[in-house]
Amino acid sequence: MELENVAKGSFQETQIDPNFLILIYQNDSASTTIVEREIDSSFIQFHFCLKGGGKFIFNKGRYALDILEENSLLLYNPQQNLPIHLEMQPNATLVSILISIKKLHALFSQEADYITFLSGENKDKKYYQDSKISPSIAIVLTQLLNYNLNASIKNLYFKGKAYELLSLYLNRNEDADIEQCPFLVDESNVIKIRNAKDIVIARMTDPPTLQELSEEIGLNLKKLKEGFKQIYGDSVFSFLFDYKMEVARKLLESGDHNVNEVGAKVGYSSSSHFISAFKKKYGTTPKKYIQSVG
Repeated sequence: MELENVAKGSFQETQIDPNFLILIYQNDSASTTIVEREIDSSFIQFHFCLKGGGKFIFNKGRYALDILEENSLLLYNPQQNLPIHLEMQPNATLVSILISIKKLHALFSQEADYITFLSGENKDKKYYQDSKISPSIAIVLTQLLNYNLNASIKNLYFKGKAYELLSLYLNRNEDADIEQCPFLVDESNVIKIRNAKDIVIARMTDPPTLQELSEEIGLNLKKLKEGFKQIYGDSVFSFLFDYKMEVARKLLESGDHNVNEVGAKVGYSSSSHFISAFKKKYGTTPKKYIQSVG
């Protein structure tokens, strides 16, 4: 393909520690983009493509590996560096875990032999493996993409999710995931849950009841509650509360609105109710918060 006019993209990078990184790339454009990152041979790369697809290019275009939607790709070559040169399709999403072989071995110590590519006879060999993303892995990836907690704990949250991803990926009993989460095998249900999230955000000042929401997305109430909790890690209205408070916090920081206006914009008809809600979330009143960031 012609590369001169292809757009360049960059990863959103979170460093857990110098030997452990999470990269997220979302190509929201209508054209192919190229993302690149230098990586030395000490790292194992776990790539998870949730949406769209892409192509990893190696050796200046002499070798390529496709990564398909809802598939993962493991890359490891101790003999040479494998820098990322990735051509991402339009509307594609990729989450990558980069961890040094030394750190990964340390996580398992004597138990590493049961993992094929970590066994003694393979530890110095190059290793490539692609596989389908299991439902349980898809949940963790979605939680990373929809991170909605206080920025100060982002590193801790991502660290926990990265370890969870590795555990699920390296678990040999893949079928157990499906048994534990039967309704998520149906991708249409996952789409309905995401639709529910979009609906409550779009109508945050006057959200539907849970019953109205379940009818609107075409999923029964029980599956809506269970599915939302599994994908977003919280109940529908707890998620919405956190979202509204984050919007309110940003509006207050902008300095363009007073407390009453901000409360109204996020759906509080009474300023006292808004002040109470804000204090419950952040431990301080909106007025004191404005003073602290002013």
